Amino acid sequence: MLKNYKYRIYPTRKQTNLLNQQLEACRWLYNHFLAQRKDFWEQEKRSVTYHAQAVSIPPLKKEKPELANVHSQVLQNVAVRVDLAFKAFFRRVKSGEEPGYPRFKSYGSYDSITFPQVSNGGCSVQNNKNLVVSKIGHINIILHRPLEGTPKTATISRTSTGKWFVSFACELEPKRLTKLDNAVGIDVGLNTFATLSDGTVVENPRFFLKEEKALAKVQRKLAKETKGTPERRFRRKAVARTHERLGWKRQDFSHQHSRKIVNKYGRIFVEDLTVNRMVKNRRLAKSISDAAWSEFFSMLRSKAEEAGYTFIAVNPAYTSQTCSDCGYRRTGKEKLPFADRIFECPSCSLHIDRDLNAALNIKAVGLHSVGSPLDAPRPLGRVE
Repeated sequence: MLKNYKYRIYPTRKQTNLLNQQLEACRWLYNHFLAQRKDFWEQEKRSVTYHAQAVSIPPLKKEKPELANVHSQVLQNVAVRVDLAFKAFFRRVKSGEEPGYPRFKSYGSYDSITFPQVSNGGCSVQNNKNLVVSKIGHINIILHRPLEGTPKTATISRTSTGKWFVSFACELEPKRLTKLDNAVGIDVGLNTFATLSDGTVVENPRFFLKEEKALAKVQRKLAKETKGTPERRFRRKAVARTHERLGWKRQDFSHQHSRKIVNKYGRIFVEDLTVNRMVKNRRLAKSISDAAWSEFFSMLRSKAEEAGYTFIAVNPAYTSQTCSDCGYRRTGKEKLPFADRIFECPSCSLHIDRDLNAALNIKAVGLHSVGSPLDAPRPLGRVE
């Protein structure tokens, strides 16, 4: 399996300038390849392949001397990115989605370079304290955890706040945990972040709500500055730092709680949510985005797969309207409004928290889908 290891690096001022120059050279090459594909199709009605663009890089170095200061495989990766962008475009066209034609990169918007092979000397770690980068030199690195497995690729990226990171994709054997047969259903929401079928409640941290005033303050200061001035660039970085801090908090929160769940349960069942559609609700979009359910589910999935556990996203239809005890489904006028937080069953008189009831139903559907021999959960349906 492949696992990513991300580390903070601290280039000197000279090295920072060299890295920025390489990013700009790659941006120019990306735009050149994109324009080439666009022009060939408009003028000759034919496509340009990745191979044709990759072999054109050496002659381009004479036209653009800055390209000679970038590792050859990094330049080839630029052609790979353009090729992947067009493949994704055509895939969306065929599936009937909104296609979104690949866009040209504006100044400063190309913020990462990738070394497809780490072992060839392009980018590697030396003595656990230096990152050796081709045409850049030795960069200080903080190895807060050991690099395991065989590094396959390395990506150096620049954040919107000017920080630099390197990510290694390493091939290694997954660390299997002790086999667990117990199961849990997880219902996510806005009132509480998550409710587990065992009764555990994870409170919603509401990070954005707590930082909203600070964000509004720095955004007001940004709006007062004239475009193109150094003062505006400084204020933009302050806004970026606030968003960066929010992202780190959400990521840390998701990592901690996903790890606790995977360490405790061997079979994990969650809701198969279409978050992209849900955020179109303008009244709830901010709260849904702040909750970051997709990030939480993604971490749960990756940790469960590494441990060798089961992770399944089940259809959440009717899980909030069905009694987890007898299976009676509330419909029509009996349908439970979203504001009601207690589920009362008209059939068996069950009185239970709405989210806990949904979590139990999600667990039942998940166990039914895998044909669990330990439980014989009933499929959700109406009991007359």
